[in-house]
Amino acid sequence: MTEYARTMWRMGTIEQEIDSQPGRWREAAVIVADVADRLPARGGRLAVIGCGTSYYVGQAVASLWESAGHGESDAFAASEMPDGRRYDGVLAISRSGTTTEVLEALQHLPAQTSTFAIGAVADTPVTRAADTSVSLEFADEEAIVQTRFATTVLALIRAHLGTDIETLAREGEHALTAPLPLDLCAFDHFVFLGSGWAVGIANEAALKLREAASAWSESYPVMEYRHGPISVTSPTTLVWALGNVDPTVLDSATQAGATVVDSGRDPMVELVLVHRAAVALAHHRGLDPSRPRHLNRSVVLPHDRRRTSRSPTTAATKAPLNY
Repeated sequence: MTEYARTMWRMGTIEQEIDSQPGRWREAAVIVADVADRLPARGGRLAVIGCGTSYYVGQAVASLWESAGHGESDAFAASEMPDGRRYDGVLAISRSGTTTEVLEALQHLPAQTSTFAIGAVADTPVTRAADTSVSLEFADEEAIVQTRFATTVLALIRAHLGTDIETLAREGEHALTAPLPLDLCAFDHFVFLGSGWAVGIANEAALKLREAASAWSESYPVMEYRHGPISVTSPTTLVWALGNVDPTVLDSATQAGATVVDSGRDPMVELVLVHRAAVALAHHRGLDPSRPRHLNRSVVLPHDRRRTSRSPTTAATKAPLNY
Protein backbone atom coordinates (compact mmCIF):
# COMPACT_ATOMS: atom_id res chain seq x y z
CA MET A 1 0.00 0.00 0.00
CA THR A 2 1.23 3.50 -0.75
CA GLU A 3 2.02 5.96 2.05
CA TYR A 4 -0.82 8.10 0.70
CA ALA A 5 -3.29 5.26 1.27
CA ARG A 6 -1.92 4.66 4.77
CA THR A 7 -2.41 8.26 5.85
CA MET A 8 -5.60 9.16 4.01
CA TRP A 9 -7.97 6.48 5.22
CA ARG A 10 -8.59 8.28 8.54
CA MET A 11 -9.14 11.76 7.14
CA GLY A 12 -12.54 11.84 5.43
CA THR A 13 -16.18 11.35 6.33
CA ILE A 14 -16.31 7.61 5.80
CA GLU A 15 -13.01 7.14 7.60
CA GLN A 16 -14.36 8.83 10.72
CA GLU A 17 -17.49 6.70 10.57
CA ILE A 18 -15.43 3.52 10.23
CA ASP A 19 -13.38 4.55 13.27
CA SER A 20 -16.51 5.08 15.36
CA GLN A 21 -17.94 1.58 14.95
CA PRO A 22 -16.88 -0.10 18.22
CA GLY A 23 -18.33 2.79 20.21
CA ARG A 24 -21.61 2.58 18.30
CA TRP A 25 -21.80 -1.16 19.01
CA ARG A 26 -21.51 -0.42 22.71
CA GLU A 27 -24.33 2.13 22.44
CA ALA A 28 -26.51 -0.47 20.74
CA ALA A 29 -25.86 -2.92 23.56
CA VAL A 30 -26.85 -0.27 26.11
CA ILE A 31 -30.23 0.45 24.52
CA VAL A 32 -31.19 -3.11 23.58
CA ALA A 33 -33.13 -3.78 26.77
CA ASP A 34 -35.17 -0.60 26.27
CA VAL A 35 -36.10 -1.42 22.67
CA ALA A 36 -36.60 -5.18 22.98
CA ASP A 37 -40.38 -4.81 22.80
CA ARG A 38 -39.96 -3.04 19.45
CA LEU A 39 -38.10 -5.97 17.93
CA PRO A 40 -39.70 -9.14 16.51
CA ALA A 41 -41.06 -11.69 18.96
CA ARG A 42 -39.08 -14.88 19.28
CA GLY A 43 -40.60 -18.12 18.05
CA GLY A 44 -42.58 -16.99 15.02
CA ARG A 45 -41.74 -17.03 11.31
CA LEU A 46 -39.71 -13.95 10.45
CA ALA A 47 -38.82 -12.27 7.17
CA VAL A 48 -36.14 -9.56 7.02
CA ILE A 49 -36.20 -7.15 4.09
CA GLY A 50 -33.92 -4.40 2.86
CA CYS A 51 -32.06 -3.08 -0.18
CA GLY A 52 -28.34 -3.10 -0.86
CA THR A 53 -26.36 -3.12 2.37
CA SER A 54 -29.54 -3.44 4.43
CA TYR A 55 -30.51 -6.57 2.48
CA TYR A 56 -27.15 -8.17 3.17
CA VAL A 57 -27.41 -7.25 6.85
CA GLY A 58 -30.87 -8.81 6.70
CA GLN A 59 -29.38 -12.05 5.41
CA ALA A 60 -27.06 -12.15 8.42
CA VAL A 61 -29.87 -11.25 10.83
CA ALA A 62 -32.19 -13.94 9.47
CA SER A 63 -29.52 -16.60 9.78
CA LEU A 64 -28.53 -15.50 13.29
CA TRP A 65 -32.18 -15.41 14.36
CA GLU A 66 -32.99 -18.90 13.15
CA SER A 67 -29.73 -20.47 14.33
CA ALA A 68 -30.45 -19.08 17.81
CA GLY A 69 -33.67 -21.10 17.84
CA HIS A 70 -36.11 -18.23 17.49
CA GLY A 71 -38.07 -19.50 14.50
CA GLU A 72 -37.83 -19.92 10.74
CA SER A 73 -36.34 -16.83 9.17
CA ASP A 74 -35.86 -15.66 5.59
CA ALA A 75 -34.23 -12.63 4.03
CA PHE A 76 -35.41 -10.92 0.85
CA ALA A 77 -34.41 -7.97 -1.24
CA ALA A 78 -37.43 -5.80 -0.58
CA SER A 79 -38.36 -5.75 -4.27
CA GLU A 80 -38.49 -9.57 -4.22
CA MET A 81 -40.67 -10.04 -1.14
CA PRO A 82 -43.25 -12.58 -2.41
CA ASP A 83 -46.93 -11.76 -2.20
CA GLY A 84 -49.01 -14.25 -0.29
CA ARG A 85 -46.28 -15.86 1.79
CA ARG A 86 -47.26 -15.77 5.46
CA TYR A 87 -44.96 -14.55 8.20
CA ASP A 88 -45.68 -13.72 11.82
CA GLY A 89 -43.35 -10.77 11.58
CA VAL A 90 -41.47 -8.75 8.96
CA LEU A 91 -38.45 -6.67 9.91
CA ALA A 92 -37.52 -3.87 7.52
CA ILE A 93 -33.99 -2.41 7.65
CA SER A 94 -33.49 0.97 6.01
CA ARG A 95 -30.91 3.58 7.00
CA SER A 96 -32.75 6.47 5.39
CA GLY A 97 -36.28 5.14 5.89
CA THR A 98 -37.22 6.46 2.46
CA THR A 99 -36.32 3.59 0.11
CA THR A 100 -39.26 2.97 -2.19
CA GLU A 101 -38.99 -0.82 -2.44
CA VAL A 102 -38.92 -1.23 1.35
CA LEU A 103 -41.94 1.02 1.81
CA GLU A 104 -43.90 -0.78 -0.90
CA ALA A 105 -43.08 -4.20 0.54
CA LEU A 106 -44.41 -3.15 3.95
CA GLN A 107 -47.55 -1.71 2.40
CA HIS A 108 -48.33 -4.95 0.55
CA LEU A 109 -48.17 -7.26 3.57
CA PRO A 110 -51.31 -8.94 4.96
CA ALA A 111 -52.94 -6.80 7.64
CA GLN A 112 -52.34 -9.39 10.37
CA THR A 113 -48.55 -9.40 9.87
CA SER A 114 -46.61 -7.64 12.62
CA THR A 115 -44.12 -5.22 11.12
CA PHE A 116 -40.93 -3.75 12.54
CA ALA A 117 -38.37 -1.29 11.23
CA ILE A 118 -34.79 -0.38 12.11
CA GLY A 119 -33.44 2.86 10.68
CA ALA A 120 -31.09 5.73 11.36
CA VAL A 121 -33.79 8.42 11.23
CA ALA A 122 -36.73 8.49 13.64
CA ASP A 123 -39.68 9.74 11.61
CA THR A 124 -39.68 8.42 8.04
CA PRO A 125 -42.11 6.78 5.61
CA VAL A 126 -40.72 3.34 6.49
CA THR A 127 -40.93 3.81 10.26
CA ARG A 128 -44.46 5.18 9.91
CA ALA A 129 -45.48 2.19 7.79
CA ALA A 130 -44.23 -0.29 10.41
CA ASP A 131 -46.10 -1.14 13.60
CA THR A 132 -43.02 -0.40 15.71
CA SER A 133 -39.54 0.90 14.99
CA VAL A 134 -36.09 1.37 16.46
CA SER A 135 -34.07 4.43 15.51
CA LEU A 136 -30.29 4.19 15.66
CA GLU A 137 -29.71 7.89 15.10
CA PHE A 138 -26.32 7.67 16.82
CA ALA A 139 -25.22 5.39 13.96
CA ASP A 140 -26.42 7.56 11.07
CA GLU A 141 -23.88 8.48 8.43
CA GLU A 142 -22.96 11.31 6.11
CA ALA A 143 -21.17 9.03 3.66
CA ILE A 144 -23.30 7.44 0.97
CA VAL A 145 -21.45 4.16 1.49
CA GLN A 146 -22.76 2.47 4.62
CA THR A 147 -20.38 1.18 7.27
CA ARG A 148 -21.29 1.88 10.90
CA PHE A 149 -25.07 1.77 10.48
CA ALA A 150 -24.85 -1.74 9.06
CA THR A 151 -22.62 -3.11 11.79
CA THR A 152 -24.58 -1.31 14.52
CA VAL A 153 -27.79 -3.00 13.35
CA LEU A 154 -25.95 -6.30 13.62
CA ALA A 155 -24.67 -5.37 17.07
CA LEU A 156 -28.20 -4.52 18.21
CA ILE A 157 -29.63 -7.83 17.03
CA ARG A 158 -26.69 -9.81 18.35
CA ALA A 159 -27.03 -8.11 21.74
CA HIS A 160 -30.74 -8.93 21.67
CA LEU A 161 -29.79 -12.58 21.06
CA GLY A 162 -27.34 -12.60 23.97
CA THR A 163 -23.94 -11.99 22.34
CA ASP A 164 -21.28 -10.21 24.42
CA ILE A 165 -20.89 -6.96 22.48
CA GLU A 166 -18.14 -5.57 24.69
CA THR A 167 -15.80 -8.35 23.59
CA LEU A 168 -16.64 -7.65 19.94
CA ALA A 169 -16.10 -3.91 20.45
CA ARG A 170 -12.62 -4.52 21.84
CA GLU A 171 -11.85 -6.79 18.89
CA GLY A 172 -13.20 -4.07 16.59
CA GLU A 173 -10.83 -1.53 18.11
CA HIS A 174 -7.95 -3.85 17.36
CA ALA A 175 -9.19 -4.23 13.76
CA LEU A 176 -9.00 -0.45 13.40
CA THR A 177 -5.28 -0.41 14.19
CA ALA A 178 -4.14 -3.78 12.83
CA PRO A 179 -2.14 -3.66 9.59
CA LEU A 180 -4.13 -4.40 6.47
CA PRO A 181 -3.41 -8.01 5.53
CA LEU A 182 -1.79 -7.35 2.16
CA ASP A 183 -0.90 -4.72 -0.41
CA LEU A 184 -4.34 -4.64 -2.02
CA CYS A 185 -3.01 -2.71 -4.99
CA ALA A 186 -1.41 -5.95 -6.21
CA PHE A 187 -4.86 -7.47 -6.87
CA ASP A 188 -7.59 -6.74 -9.39
CA HIS A 189 -10.09 -9.43 -8.35
CA PHE A 190 -11.52 -9.88 -4.85
CA VAL A 191 -13.62 -12.83 -3.67
CA PHE A 192 -15.27 -12.98 -0.24
CA LEU A 193 -16.41 -16.30 1.19
CA GLY A 194 -18.57 -17.03 4.22
CA SER A 195 -20.79 -19.67 5.76
CA GLY A 196 -24.04 -19.38 7.72
CA TRP A 197 -24.71 -15.81 8.80
CA ALA A 198 -21.33 -14.79 7.36
CA VAL A 199 -22.70 -15.26 3.83
CA GLY A 200 -24.50 -11.96 4.30
CA ILE A 201 -21.30 -10.39 5.61
CA ALA A 202 -19.39 -11.70 2.58
CA ASN A 203 -21.98 -10.16 0.28
CA GLU A 204 -21.68 -6.85 2.12
CA ALA A 205 -17.87 -6.98 2.02
CA ALA A 206 -17.89 -7.42 -1.75
CA LEU A 207 -20.37 -4.56 -2.10
CA LYS A 208 -18.07 -2.26 -0.12
CA LEU A 209 -15.19 -2.80 -2.55
CA ARG A 210 -17.50 -2.28 -5.54
CA GLU A 211 -19.03 0.90 -4.13
CA ALA A 212 -15.98 2.57 -2.59
CA ALA A 213 -13.22 1.43 -4.94
CA SER A 214 -15.00 0.37 -8.16
CA ALA A 215 -13.32 -3.00 -7.71
CA TRP A 216 -14.16 -6.34 -9.33
CA SER A 217 -15.47 -8.12 -6.26
CA GLU A 218 -17.59 -11.22 -5.76
CA SER A 219 -19.05 -13.16 -2.84
CA TYR A 220 -20.25 -16.72 -2.34
CA PRO A 221 -21.23 -19.25 0.28
CA VAL A 222 -17.88 -20.90 0.81
CA MET A 223 -18.77 -24.33 -0.59
CA GLU A 224 -20.09 -22.72 -3.79
CA TYR A 225 -16.69 -21.32 -4.72
CA ARG A 226 -15.60 -24.56 -6.37
CA HIS A 227 -18.86 -24.80 -8.33
CA GLY A 228 -17.83 -22.38 -11.06
CA PRO A 229 -16.37 -19.19 -9.52
CA ILE A 230 -12.93 -20.76 -9.09
CA SER A 231 -12.62 -20.87 -12.88
CA VAL A 232 -11.70 -17.16 -13.06
CA THR A 233 -9.14 -17.34 -10.25
CA SER A 234 -5.69 -16.02 -11.14
CA PRO A 235 -2.51 -14.80 -9.43
CA THR A 236 -4.16 -11.37 -9.06
CA THR A 237 -7.15 -12.81 -7.19
CA LEU A 238 -7.49 -12.23 -3.45
CA VAL A 239 -9.79 -14.68 -1.66
CA TRP A 240 -10.89 -13.32 1.73
CA ALA A 241 -12.54 -15.62 4.28
CA LEU A 242 -15.18 -14.15 6.59
CA GLY A 243 -15.35 -16.19 9.79
CA ASN A 244 -14.67 -19.91 9.90
CA VAL A 245 -14.74 -21.49 6.44
CA ASP A 246 -13.86 -24.94 5.15
CA PRO A 247 -10.05 -24.93 4.83
CA THR A 248 -10.13 -27.29 1.86
CA VAL A 249 -11.85 -24.57 -0.18
CA LEU A 250 -9.10 -22.12 0.70
CA ASP A 251 -6.56 -24.77 -0.28
CA SER A 252 -8.31 -25.06 -3.66
CA ALA A 253 -8.13 -21.28 -4.07
CA THR A 254 -4.41 -21.31 -3.32
CA GLN A 255 -3.80 -24.14 -5.78
CA ALA A 256 -5.67 -22.13 -8.43
CA GLY A 257 -3.23 -19.24 -7.93
CA ALA A 258 -5.13 -16.97 -5.52
CA THR A 259 -3.77 -15.31 -2.40
CA VAL A 260 -5.88 -16.15 0.66
CA VAL A 261 -6.70 -14.02 3.73
CA ASP A 262 -8.04 -16.06 6.64
CA SER A 263 -7.79 -14.31 10.01
CA GLY A 264 -10.42 -16.30 11.88
CA ARG A 265 -11.90 -13.09 13.34
CA ASP A 266 -15.58 -12.71 14.03
CA PRO A 267 -17.16 -11.81 10.65
CA MET A 268 -18.59 -8.49 11.90
CA VAL A 269 -15.18 -7.51 13.25
CA GLU A 270 -13.45 -8.62 10.05
CA LEU A 271 -15.85 -6.39 8.11
CA VAL A 272 -14.22 -3.39 9.82
CA LEU A 273 -10.93 -4.42 8.24
CA VAL A 274 -12.68 -4.78 4.88
CA HIS A 275 -14.04 -1.23 5.29
CA ARG A 276 -10.50 0.04 5.80
CA ALA A 277 -9.27 -1.96 2.83
CA ALA A 278 -12.00 -0.57 0.57
CA VAL A 279 -11.15 3.00 1.53
CA ALA A 280 -7.41 2.48 1.06
CA LEU A 281 -7.96 0.94 -2.36
CA ALA A 282 -10.29 3.80 -3.33
CA HIS A 283 -7.68 6.40 -2.42
CA HIS A 284 -5.03 4.49 -4.35
CA ARG A 285 -7.32 4.66 -7.40
CA GLY A 286 -8.01 8.37 -6.91
CA LEU A 287 -11.65 7.84 -5.90
CA ASP A 288 -13.78 9.38 -3.16
CA PRO A 289 -14.95 6.39 -1.08
CA SER A 290 -17.65 8.41 0.67
CA ARG A 291 -19.43 9.35 -2.56
CA PRO A 292 -19.25 6.74 -5.31
CA ARG A 293 -20.37 7.31 -8.86
CA HIS A 294 -24.07 6.90 -9.66
CA LEU A 295 -25.14 6.40 -6.02
CA ASN A 296 -27.32 8.43 -3.68
CA ARG A 297 -28.18 7.97 -0.01
CA SER A 298 -31.53 6.45 -0.89
CA VAL A 299 -33.38 5.16 -3.95
CA VAL A 300 -36.73 6.94 -4.16
CA LEU A 301 -38.77 5.98 -7.22
CA PRO A 302 -41.54 7.96 -8.97
CA HIS A 303 -44.95 7.90 -7.27
CA ASP A 304 -46.70 6.54 -10.37
CA ARG A 305 -44.63 3.37 -10.31
CA ARG A 306 -46.46 0.17 -9.42
CA ARG A 307 -44.94 -2.73 -7.52
CA THR A 308 -44.68 -5.93 -9.53
CA SER A 309 -46.56 -8.82 -7.95
CA ARG A 310 -44.28 -11.50 -6.56
CA SER A 311 -45.82 -14.96 -6.39
CA PRO A 312 -44.44 -17.34 -3.75
CA THR A 313 -44.61 -20.14 -6.31
CA THR A 314 -42.20 -18.64 -8.85
CA ALA A 315 -38.91 -20.36 -9.58
CA ALA A 316 -36.99 -17.49 -8.02
CA THR A 317 -38.70 -17.87 -4.65
CA LYS A 318 -38.43 -21.62 -4.64
CA ALA A 319 -34.67 -21.21 -4.29
CA PRO A 320 -33.23 -21.38 -0.75
CA LEU A 321 -33.66 -18.00 0.90
CA ASN A 322 -32.19 -18.72 4.32
CA TYR A 323 -28.62 -17.55 4.77
